[in-house]
Amino acid sequence: MVDTARREVDSDFYHLTDYLNDDDRALVTKVRGFVDREVLPVINEYWEAADFPYQILPALADLGIVGTAIEGYGCPGLTRLQTGLVAMELSRGDGSVNTLNAVQSGLAMGSISLLGSEEQKQRWLPDMAALRKIGAFALTEPEHGSDSVALETSARRDGDSYVLTGAKRWIGLGHVADLVIIWARDTEDAKVKAFVLEKGADGNYPEGYHAEAITGKIAKRAIQQAQIEITNLRIPAENKLANSTSFRDVSAILNRTRSTVAWEALGHAVAAYEAAAAFVHERSQFGRPIASFQLVQNKLANMLADLTAMQLMCFRTAALQDEGRLTNEQASLAKMFTGQRSRALCRDARDLFGGNGLLLENHVARHLTDMEVVHTYEGTDFIQSLIVGREITGIPAFS
Repeated sequence: MVDTARREVDSDFYHLTDYLNDDDRALVTKVRGFVDREVLPVINEYWEAADFPYQILPALADLGIVGTAIEGYGCPGLTRLQTGLVAMELSRGDGSVNTLNAVQSGLAMGSISLLGSEEQKQRWLPDMAALRKIGAFALTEPEHGSDSVALETSARRDGDSYVLTGAKRWIGLGHVADLVIIWARDTEDAKVKAFVLEKGADGNYPEGYHAEAITGKIAKRAIQQAQIEITNLRIPAENKLANSTSFRDVSAILNRTRSTVAWEALGHAVAAYEAAAAFVHERSQFGRPIASFQLVQNKLANMLADLTAMQLMCFRTAALQDEGRLTNEQASLAKMFTGQRSRALCRDARDLFGGNGLLLENHVARHLTDMEVVHTYEGTDFIQSLIVGREITGIPAFS
């Protein structure tokens, strides 16, 4: 196994950490320590087994980061910059571990925080912040991914319950979560609304909800997504998120989390760049380290340029978001650019490793394949480009 830690690599070429305050630095140190102690020693084993290392959850809860930017209810109330730093550091370790926190904190808890009543927030958020309850966000359907606005899952009011019928796909943790936020179209007004499904006291889902893990994935293998079939599923009317009234609420949730996905892409890029920049000093060919070859130095220089551009974009979007000035189009540009460039950077890093880059023990392969997922979810780069293109031209090109 190559010991990439033997050579320290500076991936902060423009000294952006100078902009961090003491709390920011302490947060980075804390999360990085968790990744080094709890994640990296075990993640390859679980990645191969296509299972999540659930034994790390108590240590993750102890970090006090779950709930990220949410204030109160046991949540830390992090700034958007700090939320991004958390995503970057977790992803620097492993994308699946970051996904669990992103789904829990950003999508599931974020939905309840933004759209729930005070009673609903008090009922669910404290247990979720402590990871006593795991959440999922069920939006995507087998026939509706990029056009999720057209979702077909229905919700019909029947007395003191709603009866839901439909299907969901690619739902992270949807087969194990204690709470599942299900987005469905209310038959009364045809508006998309959010309903919270809870496991029963026996730990089972109610009748009408059947979820199975999707198998055969090549990426983010340490966290599973579910295919869900919903048939006449009864959810108490009190479990409809009180302030969810239309698909605009879905967009509001995704717009809040999209910039955090850019930080995830940055985390994968940092890990891949640092691993490759260290490896080229360890690997010798033709009697000298490959770090001395012009082609290698050219590739590293371009990787560092892309990495630095991603860092600058992420720091700026976080500043705008903390100021309440980040637009949907700005978030889309950040997600599009970091998704594209991190995907290419991880590919270049794998290339510098040669055949060794295929080995999990060198970690780069995980980051490369995980970027195939990041490049796709929360809007592909094609969809993000159309959002930005509409802003540039004033002309929508979605249909």
